[in-house]
Amino acid sequence: MFHDEAKIYLKSGDGGDGMISFRREKYVSLGGPDGGDGGDGGNIIFVVNPKINSLVKFHRKVHYKADNGVNGNRKQLTGARGSDLRLEVPPGTLIRDEATGELLADLTHAGEEVVLLEGGVGGRGNMRFSSSVNRAPRIAERGEPGNENWVTLELKLIADVGLVGLPNAGKSTLLSVVSAAKPKIASYPFTTLAPNLGVVKVDEYDSIVFADIPGLIEGAASGVGLGHDFLRHIERTKVILHLIDGGGSDPMEDFAVINQELALYDAGLDEKPQLVVLTKMDLPDAQAWEPIIEEEIIKRGYKFLSISAVTQQGLREMLYKVREMVDSVPEPEIDPEDDMVVIRPTLNEDHFTIEQEEEGVWRVRGVRIERVAAMTYWEFDTTVRRFQRILESMGITAALEKAGITPGDMVRIGDQELEWSEG
Repeated sequence: MFHDEAKIYLKSGDGGDGMISFRREKYVSLGGPDGGDGGDGGNIIFVVNPKINSLVKFHRKVHYKADNGVNGNRKQLTGARGSDLRLEVPPGTLIRDEATGELLADLTHAGEEVVLLEGGVGGRGNMRFSSSVNRAPRIAERGEPGNENWVTLELKLIADVGLVGLPNAGKSTLLSVVSAAKPKIASYPFTTLAPNLGVVKVDEYDSIVFADIPGLIEGAASGVGLGHDFLRHIERTKVILHLIDGGGSDPMEDFAVINQELALYDAGLDEKPQLVVLTKMDLPDAQAWEPIIEEEIIKRGYKFLSISAVTQQGLREMLYKVREMVDSVPEPEIDPEDDMVVIRPTLNEDHFTIEQEEEGVWRVRGVRIERVAAMTYWEFDTTVRRFQRILESMGITAALEKAGITPGDMVRIGDQELEWSEG
């Protein structure tokens, strides 16, 4: 089973106690203080191992503790430092405070490390407290307790290409043909219950990592079914490969629904390069749809290709185009001195405001609703009805009615102007 979330308990090591001791040597009657300091406790360190691809080991073991520092000893000997506990995680692991949800670390690159919990400082021995007025101090410090916390680990797969499309669009079939991945293939929604990674060979020495994201259904971005758990895996892909079922009843409507879900989930997804691919070209229906779909997709500013995974028609051309698009995406700049990335809280995207601009004209402002309005295809009844349901679920419909809107009034959301009517 694929594990992409885990909740674990962490505790760094306690510092060792400082020691109270005095020199006791033959012929030395008044030996001074010689109690050594305690050693520092071990840290909890997370390190990225690119050979790991799931969080399964954190389901088998939940509690993790670094070693304590050793107590100080006689003859001014400092106790040994506790050993650090190094926990290996796959690339793409987010670490959050379990209680607050605060993002503590975002680990993406092979070998990247972060000290998540520092060990307690070792206590000072009595030799540290000697002074001109107190030459025989009988005082020392106990070691500082280590830090502890419950955290959640969340894995966002890191792949070059994210496959998206409605159920039965042919994602799993395509992945099984172009890579060695063995995804489950069946004819019902959410057939892929876990994201499948496949290494796709473009040329002899060139490969691309594909991530097959489970089929999206309406409401996935709002957490319906399994959608929200898997949508986040698309965030780190460089290119989106959007498959449209050529055997479907209305491929353009399918295309609109998926893009609406992507826009609703996160602003960054709709900005990613997207290659739209009409599948099942071995079927007469797909062949009939192709010229119509190609014209509509290109008109909207997307790249378009058509394929058949069964006959392998167009697959090589598609892989070369994907490689070209992946290579054109600039790599993020990494500061080698940054040990940890901390994301500060951002504004609440669900927040909205309503104001009456003039008689019969209302303005709705909000990050999320304006983004969805901009990504909604108004020529399709399905996406228009979906937009109306989003207005209701976000509380915008009720807020407008409370503000006094009446049928026939104009509602402005972003660049869109909509006429209000009875539901």
